[in-house]
Formats: sequence, C-alpha cells, structure tokens
Amino acid sequence: MSSHSPHGQSPLRTVQVLGGGNAGSSAHVRSLAAGLVARGVRVTVCAPAEADHAHGFTGVGAGHVHVPRSSDPGSVAALRAACTDADLVHAHGLHASFRAVLALSGRRTPLVVTWHNRAHAEGARAHLLRLLERRVAKAASVVLGTTSDLVDRARRTGARDARLAAVALAGARPAAEDPDRPRSKVRAELGAIDRPLLVAAGPLDRHRGHDVLLDAARAWRGLDPQPLVVVAGEGPLRAELQGRIEAEELPVRLVGHRDDVGELLAAADLALLPGDGESRSVLAQEALHARVPLVAVLTGGVRELVGDAAQLVPHGDAEALAAAVVDLLDDPARCDRLRHLGARQAGTWPTEDETVAQVLSVYDELTQPRPMI
Repeated sequence: MSSHSPHGQSPLRTVQVLGGGNAGSSAHVRSLAAGLVARGVRVTVCAPAEADHAHGFTGVGAGHVHVPRSSDPGSVAALRAACTDADLVHAHGLHASFRAVLALSGRRTPLVVTWHNRAHAEGARAHLLRLLERRVAKAASVVLGTTSDLVDRARRTGARDARLAAVALAGARPAAEDPDRPRSKVRAELGAIDRPLLVAAGPLDRHRGHDVLLDAARAWRGLDPQPLVVVAGEGPLRAELQGRIEAEELPVRLVGHRDDVGELLAAADLALLPGDGESRSVLAQEALHARVPLVAVLTGGVRELVGDAAQLVPHGDAEALAAAVVDLLDDPARCDRLRHLGARQAGTWPTEDETVAQVLSVYDELTQPRPMI
C-alpha cells in the first residue's frame, strides 16, 4: 500500500496522541508517523513540546501540536481542537487515551488506543486507574496491546475489540562497534577493564526492580573479580539508591540518563532486567539485538518477548537474580547459546514496516472512503 491519496480521494488525516510518553512509546510514535507519512497519510502528533524536541516528530514529516500532560480542561480543549478534522485518532498509553476520550466526546471519530505498558499505582490511585482503564477500553474502537496480557486485560475491562499489536523496536539494529569508541574504551570509561560488566537501564522508579538489583549486588561483592553493575537512567529513587550503594559498599554505579545505552550494552558481559516496569522491554530487545546474554524477571510480557533466549528469574527474588548472574559468568558455553538464541528470537520480531502495515490495516477498517469536496 504505497499511498492513501489516490485520485479523487483526500488523504487520511490521523492524530497521534502521546502523553509524557516513555522512550519506547515515543520512539514507536515517531516510527509510526514516519511510516504513515511515507504512505501518504497526514499525521499530527499531539504531545508535550519537549517530546517533539526529544524525538523529532516534525522531522519525519508530521505536524506537531503542543498538548501538555495534564488532564485539565485547557489540555483537553487543545486536543479537541487538534482533532477537529481528523478521520481517526490514535492514542498511546492510558493517560493520553483518557484525554483523547474526553476530547472526542460527542463525536463519531474512530479512536484506536495502544496500551504499551500496564499502568502501576497503589491505594486510591489504583482504583482511579482501573476506572480510567474501563472508560478508555469501552470508548475505543480498537485497543491494541503490546503483549497478550495487555490484550486480555483490555477485554476484561470492557474493550469491544482488542488485538495484539505488532510493535517494532524503532531503529533497532544489531550493535556494531564504533571504530572511534571500541568496546574496550567503553569498559575503561566505566571502570570495568578487568572485571565483568553488567548493564541495566530504565527510569529509577518503584517498578523497575532496582531495590532487588541492589539486594542481589550484595552477593557479588564476594566474587573475584567483582562484577560492576552500571545502571543508566534517572528518576525519583536516585538519592535513595545512591545512599544504599554507598552505605552497603555495593559494586553499582548510577550513570544517569545516557544516549549511548546501545554502546553500553555492546560492551557488557550481561544485561539485567530486574523489574516489571515495561510490558515490552526496550532493554530486553536491545540486548538480544546486540547478542548480549540477558537475565530478566519472569513476567508474561517478557516470556512472550524473549522466549527461551534469556535466563528468567522469579519476580522480586534477589537471591535467584544473584545466582543466575553468577552461574552465567561461570558458564561461557551457556552465554554463547543465549547469544545465538537471542539473535534468532530478535529475527522473529516485527519490522517497522510490518508495524506500520498492521496499524494502517486497522485504520482502513475503521474509516470510509473520503471523497474530495
């Protein structure tokens, strides 16, 4: 399908709605926008201005309208105005989807929703999130879930049509060494020349398992050589985690936000995914693409994503995580097998073109021919 602008028919006009957006969902929207624009679809991305600065939606030919994260009336009104002439609206994530539902109230514009991750909350906020999920699921024409668990959740919550989404890791490619910054130089910069390097990445928040990772790191203090754990990312737990690292003398470095996580992974002996913060983990995908053995917490989304191409451990079990790392560091043959399985598993994931084609087929189902006026 090369174009959606045949003679006598106006282009399909779509609005992509993104909230704060984590890096994975923002990269997905950028990739989707690029693919849709290339196929003759008009795309407007409604997202905070900083998201466009970071991900360059306008750079791939999409329009951009600044819509703040907040659900205040001004935010919803701005989104409603941006969606006035849309043939279809596609919202990404729960909060962006809820704003889209409010903005489209009283209109017949089809709404597609992609749930990239399960929203986490506790107490009264958890009840509020369940109400938002139900409102969004019932209002959406189609809910796309990035894992089977999310599709099942959407159906249980009242979605009339919920499907598994094809979501490529935008821009993913097997890691190649930068001749100007070889693996040994990256390891030297991190302080891991003569010791194993373990890499984790993601926001420093409650659901990423960093507390479990630090618990596991206690067991690695007695190894010789002692592994170095490097955690790339920023977040509200930074000070708390740093305090523990110093107090317990853990072999862990918090290196903050990094734009070179791919290079860090390529230099690593193992990649670590200690929490359940993402349903379709970007780190897990990057690790398998880079042929780096992965130790990950067993969740439905991770199992579905990596198959048998990673060492999986129970959620919240620091002892199991510590033991899995020690076992792999002592078993080069097992690491080689995981590299092979990882490359093979990565080859089964959808490409960016396949992802765009699936989304476009959903759009076609929901929209009628648009005769030119």
